[in-house]
Amino acid sequence: MTQQKPKHYPQHIDLEPVMHVEGTVRLPGSKSISNRTLLLAALCEGETTIHDLLASDDTMVMLGALRSLGIRWEEIDERTVLVHGNGGTLPVGAADLFMGNAGTAIRPLTAALAVIGGDYTLHGVSRMHERPIGDLVDALNGIGAQIEYTGEAGFPPLRIRRGHIHANRMSVRGNVSSQFLTALLMSAPLMARGHAVTIDVVGELISKPYIEITLNLMRRFGVTVEQNGWASFTVQPGQRYVSPGSIHVEGDASSASYFLAAGAIGGGPVRVEGVGKDSIQGDVRFADALERMGATITRGDNWIEARGNGVLKAIDADFNHIPDAAMTIAVAALYADGPSTLRNIASWRVKETDRLAAMAIELRKVGAQVEEGPDYLRITPPEELLPATIDTYDDHRMAMCFSLASLDGAARRGNAIRINDPKCVAKTFPDYFEAFAGIARSELF
Repeated sequence: MTQQKPKHYPQHIDLEPVMHVEGTVRLPGSKSISNRTLLLAALCEGETTIHDLLASDDTMVMLGALRSLGIRWEEIDERTVLVHGNGGTLPVGAADLFMGNAGTAIRPLTAALAVIGGDYTLHGVSRMHERPIGDLVDALNGIGAQIEYTGEAGFPPLRIRRGHIHANRMSVRGNVSSQFLTALLMSAPLMARGHAVTIDVVGELISKPYIEITLNLMRRFGVTVEQNGWASFTVQPGQRYVSPGSIHVEGDASSASYFLAAGAIGGGPVRVEGVGKDSIQGDVRFADALERMGATITRGDNWIEARGNGVLKAIDADFNHIPDAAMTIAVAALYADGPSTLRNIASWRVKETDRLAAMAIELRKVGAQVEEGPDYLRITPPEELLPATIDTYDDHRMAMCFSLASLDGAARRGNAIRINDPKCVAKTFPDYFEAFAGIARSELF
């Protein structure tokens, strides 16, 4: 697939105060769905046409890795790819794979490569080498895989050699990243040749909606997983991945959060197209949080719309289920009528950056009082927002979230905001700032 034309962003983007927002945004494809679908299409029998695939850094990482592993794919057009599945095997038995900073690529691929067997190295950018993968490696090595750390123990880079998988039952911790469980689930049918495979979750499972995405897509490719609540998951023998023929990728619900929040803060209405009331993505529940904050939300089959009703209400809630979209709530809290508390978000610390620390630093720049806890953030909005230069930490969501601080809300006036290193949005939404400008209005009406 040809990557979208690179955005020649300068070192920073200056956003002038936005008096009002209104309009419709067509969302890019979901990163979570795109990368899961690409790997399942590679592992299945038959050819799969993937429509509305996200064109971004993270999907290019997955496509590049699959090509290095001998999986054939062809670009039909800029949003459609045809993948030739290889029936649970890989044509290339040895490869060096660069995974960038794509957690949705490196973690499922690590499990698949360990189970299929070969001689592979996986590495990425420096931040990827700081993101934990030890719980996944421990689970795989515990059933006979042979994975070694070539750097710091518990983190990439990794060297995977052919092991002797003897999987009947395995366990993985659930409180660091749901991607570890996703990786094991997607590889389980490759292990369940003559016997069932059960995966036990140790402790609390975070980000459950992302596991629901995984299970839904596995069903689309012909594999059913039996659940014992969220405590264990079993794949019965005899199942194999079979192509659904064609599959459409939903719009990215995490990306929807910025525009829906803009509508709630800046008047609206703002409609996002590509996700709707029956979306398989848990991040559509972000709209529920906006409703609690006083916005009017309308949902259709393939769209969601947000409209503001004056000053937002402060919120105190557990955001464990939507950690990525919860970052947008942290900035929306700048426009609330009192202090807001975002709870159970410890997973922010092991994302593209330490998002708890980064968010606290940048929110203070625009005048908020912020209490940063080990797994929570308490935000007291200022009387008036301050102009600020926002550092983005090579984290796409930091850049997109803080664009909202340029909005003129009912409670306080937005200000000029400078976003440093805006090109980081290419990870999931290369056209973000163009889309944001498309709903911005310099006049109130």
